[in-house]
Amino acid sequence: MSDESVAPDAPVALVTGGGTGIGAACCRRLAGEGFRVAIHYRSSEEKAKKLASELDGAFTVKADLTDPRTLDALIKELKEVAGQVDVLVNNAGYNENAPMLAMKLEQYDAVASVARGTWYLTKLILRRFMLRKGTGRIINISSVVGHTGNPGQVPYTMVKAGLDAFTKSVALELSGRDILINSIAPGFIDTEMTEDLPEEVKEAILAKIPMGRTGNADEIADVVAFLATRGNYINGSVLHVNGGMYGG
Repeated sequence: MSDESVAPDAPVALVTGGGTGIGAACCRRLAGEGFRVAIHYRSSEEKAKKLASELDGAFTVKADLTDPRTLDALIKELKEVAGQVDVLVNNAGYNENAPMLAMKLEQYDAVASVARGTWYLTKLILRRFMLRKGTGRIINISSVVGHTGNPGQVPYTMVKAGLDAFTKSVALELSGRDILINSIAPGFIDTEMTEDLPEEVKEAILAKIPMGRTGNADEIADVVAFLATRGNYINGSVLHVNGGMYGG
């Protein structure tokens, strides 16, 4: 926790899936930039609340991105607790690994429903906060595999590619307003989701990275913080942060 309290009028950042991995790193980095951070979680309650206790002015919010009713309730809670949302980081995601021919429809739906929730949450944040204030920043966390493809992850790659297209389309719809929306497409990042991969899989991925190493969550969070605070002429873009694995 910082030595100085967050100012009462500090800007507010909502980070979905903020309790773990890249999301948690984004929360820490944005708090360091003076934001009051709303740490969203669905099931990682203990980790989200522990993180909030470490960040001055931070608080947790629970919602299931696949359930529009909980997102409606989330907006009401944000209005009551924070009064505004200046930055939205759409970080939450879900994956099911299986070859296309073996994957069941419910597995596909579980992945795709999170994308629908991201669309709906962004719509609500725009309507209730950003459009009324006339300014805002939306940052979507996609993935390198949305551009390269990846066997066994067809729904996930579809969703991540779609998130980048979503970014470009919304930027055009918001033309003329001071509401900027961009994507960050991480490469292979050390997180809880990747630590259990077999060593031979990790070695195969490393062989494709010119920098010869994996990235870390803080390196993604640094780019999020830049877009949230300083990237004032970047809009509708996809920033690839992957050590050269794919240059876009």
